[in-house]
Formats: sequence, C-alpha cells, structure tokens
Amino acid sequence: MSMATEVPELAARVRDRLARHHPGATVGELTVLPGGHSGLTYEVAVEDARYVVKAVPPGQRPVGRNDVLRQSRVLGALAGSTVPVPGVVAVDETQPAWFAMDFAAGEAVEPVLDDHEVDPATARARMLEIASVLRRLHGTDVDTPGLDAPAPLDAAGELERWSRTLRAVPAELRPGGEELLARLADGVPHGLPPVLLHGDFRLGNVLCVGERAVAVVDWEIWSVGDPRIDLGWFLLFADHRNFPQLGHAVPGLPGEAELLDTYRDGRPALPAMDWFRALGRMKMAAIMGHNLRRHREGKHHDPDQERLPPTIAAMIRTARDILG
Repeated sequence: MSMATEVPELAARVRDRLARHHPGATVGELTVLPGGHSGLTYEVAVEDARYVVKAVPPGQRPVGRNDVLRQSRVLGALAGSTVPVPGVVAVDETQPAWFAMDFAAGEAVEPVLDDHEVDPATARARMLEIASVLRRLHGTDVDTPGLDAPAPLDAAGELERWSRTLRAVPAELRPGGEELLARLADGVPHGLPPVLLHGDFRLGNVLCVGERAVAVVDWEIWSVGDPRIDLGWFLLFADHRNFPQLGHAVPGLPGEAELLDTYRDGRPALPAMDWFRALGRMKMAAIMGHNLRRHREGKHHDPDQERLPPTIAAMIRTARDILG
C-alpha cells in the first residue's frame, strides 16, 4: 500500500492503544516530529501528556534504523537505571511495528556544530555531565532482562562495518581513504571487555534541561562492544577544529583529557585511545561522504552538503596523522 493509505492505519492503531492507556481522554493527531532519523517519527498529545511515536515505514522491512522494536528494547532495559532515557509506554509488534515513549522536554545541542544560544558555561557543564552518563551506560549489565543484546562487535568488526560505508563513497570524495583503512587494519588493538554502546553518543543526542541530562535519545545503532568505540566518537565533538569549515569555537568547552578524566572517575587510563580517535574520524568521513553522495544523487537534497568535501578530506588526513 502507499504511504497515504498506511499512515491513517498507523494513526488509528496508535490512538486506540493510547486511548486504552488513558481511559476517557482525547488522543490528538499524530504530527511529524522534525529531526527523526529512523523510521517514521511523530508526536502525539493525550490531553496534558505528550508522546513520541516511532514506526516502521509502510512497505519497508524492520531492519537497521527501521527496527524500531530494537530501539524500544534498549529503552525498556534502561528504564529505572542511572542512564536517563524516555519511558516506553506502548509497544505494538504487529507489522508495521511501532512504539510510543514519553516526550522528554529539553534541548539537544551540539555546541561546536549547531547554531545555538547556549551559554558556554552551560555547554561545558553539559559535556562533563554526559561524560559521566556515558560511564554509567558502559557499566550497564549487558545481560539485563529484556535487552536481548546482540553478540559483541570487536574493534575489527567495527572497522569492517564503517569501511564498507567509506568505500561506498566515490573515491574523489575520500582522498587518502584507502591508505587510512589499511593503516587502521594493520593496527587493530586488543579488545576490552564488551559493554553496552550507544553508537552515536554526543550532546546532540542527549536532551538537557539547564546543565542536567534528562534523556539519551536516538538509539538506532546501539550495540555491544569495546567502550573505546563510543569514547573515540564522543571525544571528536570536543574540539571545533576537528570540523574544518563547519565547526566553531566554544570558550571553555572541556577538552579530551578532561572528558576522559571525568569518564574514568579515578579508574586507570584506557589503552590505545589513538586508534579509536582515528576510527572516529574515519566514521565521520564515511557518514559525511555518504550524505554528500545521496545529495548529489538527488536522494536527499540539502545544499549545505556541498560544504563537506574539505571536511571529509581533513577527517581522513587527521586520522592518518593520529596513527603516526
């Protein structure tokens, strides 16, 4: 069926379930929530309550970013933990599947990339706050009931995963990319005990109120693996110079050393972080290159994507420099 005939069916299913959750209450219309990157993402109000609904797009398979039930599992497993997440209020496994979660108030701002008016002192406090949140996430028992965690993906597996994405980018957009991949493959470090990973952990995916983190969101690519995979990515966003022509300075933002100290909280230093710093830059180059390719193919029109080639090249170059 077309999207036009399927969405009303989804809306009817959501309204029916939420009406049972709120007997006698009026359930509002589903409205598209801007910024959703997986499946269909809506907001719906039930009198004073607000919910976010994520659903598998009609006619598409519930795999990858469209596997919304997988997202609901990790949120359910973390409910009541020291990692703040939205509460899941309804899950419907009938395809196309969907789930509803509490609407978490707050703002998710990436200080060095987003246009914003967040006070630098607040941005600094938030960055340190979520470094502690990441430590608590990595301390989660991967055997938590309901999580149904996948097999761990080690550093070599993570490299292979993102190498495929980078190699799908036209060669002219990733100068030096093959050399970087070869050097990463030659230096894969020994693994640390696997932990629960967010996969895209950064301030842009954490809703904050003031200096406090209230909800970690966007769990589309969560997995189990080496904690340095999340850390190498998180640290990338601590310095605007990592994003030539895109980033801007934020006075007082904590640097890598301070963030790592906060994350470790007195624990020993983590080995081989440089390899994971380089991996994070390779992943960013792959993602940017993928987005630019989609734009040029007319699959996702965004003129701002044309600003990316210098940053992609710089990401690859600095990753090689980190490896020595």
